[in-house]
Amino acid sequence: MRRITFLITTALLLVCGINNTYADVQPSSTVATPSGTLPVMYIETENHAPIVSKTVYVNAQYWLDPMGNDEYEALGSASSPMYMQIRGRGHSSWRGEKKPYKIKFTQKTLIMGMPWNKHFALLKPHENTVAGLLVGKFMNMGWTPSLRPVEVVLNGDYIGLYFLTETISIDENRVNIFEQQDQETDQNIIPYGWLVEVDNYHDVSQITIPECSKWNLTLRYHSPEILSASQLQWLTNEFKAINAAVYSTDKKSTEWEKYLDVESMARYFIVQEVMDNPDGFHGSFYLHKDWKENAKWVAGPVWDLTCYNRDKTDYTFRMKVHYGITPHWIGEIIQYASFCDAVKKVWEEVYPAQLSEIYEAIDDIILPLASAWKRDCERWNEDPTQTAQLRTDKIKNALRKNIAWFDRNLPVSKQLSTPQITVDSDESPVRVFNLQGICIGEYENESQARSQLRKGIYIINRKKIVIN
Repeated sequence: MRRITFLITTALLLVCGINNTYADVQPSSTVATPSGTLPVMYIETENHAPIVSKTVYVNAQYWLDPMGNDEYEALGSASSPMYMQIRGRGHSSWRGEKKPYKIKFTQKTLIMGMPWNKHFALLKPHENTVAGLLVGKFMNMGWTPSLRPVEVVLNGDYIGLYFLTETISIDENRVNIFEQQDQETDQNIIPYGWLVEVDNYHDVSQITIPECSKWNLTLRYHSPEILSASQLQWLTNEFKAINAAVYSTDKKSTEWEKYLDVESMARYFIVQEVMDNPDGFHGSFYLHKDWKENAKWVAGPVWDLTCYNRDKTDYTFRMKVHYGITPHWIGEIIQYASFCDAVKKVWEEVYPAQLSEIYEAIDDIILPLASAWKRDCERWNEDPTQTAQLRTDKIKNALRKNIAWFDRNLPVSKQLSTPQITVDSDESPVRVFNLQGICIGEYENESQARSQLRKGIYIINRKKIVIN
């Protein structure tokens, strides 16, 4: 009898253990159902297998019901589904109750107006994601991922609102550059066709080099993905050389510009400042290199941007957050005059004309999600007061403050740019900067500035001025 009781107890424990593991990934559904206002993606895994891995795909079938949205076409149906694979994705986001996913179609697919591809992500919805990708587009960062809001039903369970999003890869419809093959050994090819990511998590397919006395630089190589010894050695040597050039004590040096595309770095920097994204140079910092004459590493695409929504008092990479960040390279690069000049040139290109359009674009994407976001909150027991309207107002207000602060505080290097092509008139309106590159005032002309400033050293019209 004791043996029978023991076996029954053991069996119950095993069943409970299995159910709890499944519950950690797919909590039981509430009464929430799709809102009927957005397309719905139905996903059925093989044998209703739970999705528990971020590396191993699960076979699945899917179909997309536009739910009356004429803008999009249906894909498959319940009676005639299409095939895909699905797995988990993300770092901290994977630890949440609601999971993000990586999906891979069996063939390149045109879905919801996004260009043909196999690879997409289902991201948990957040206004920061919408704003970040829009800022990337308005900043002319080259290719920037697109997203489409959908509601998802997984194995019969409504799991809420998601952003179906293009993932970053080398492809004619994405990062459109030469793609180097895995295990390449030809030394003439190895320097070209790379997609890498400066990251803050230890993972597979990475190299780590010392960046400075405080921290290392961890680089994940996405393409090529499997490296030969020659590729690995070249990539390591390349980033050691870049790092040495960036950290040169001679901030008039142009050595770093032989490796990094200055304009793209300027655009990437502005994106992080407009978003106030502490992770900008800390993680998800992508770089790519094409095969062409004088090819350089280009910053981007942008990915995984947040907005800290605070009053800025300095550049984002210098401000404290509730976790430790390692702002790779930017603290050095911002000291170079060529970088500061590029930032100013790009800013004049995009502000105010282009960036002023972002607020309407945010409304166009987020406000129609009101009903779906409400259902998502019901499904995951989240704060129902966080409405689409509130989210829209919050992110737009943050962007307005960040843009206004940055416009007043464009970086200025302690080193003068060379050559000086134009010289501002002494009677033109001027901004005055301290030696840290922070704007401390605006004056009608240089004469007024000189007469009203306290004793000290300032930068006026890109020149160091000593006020006695």
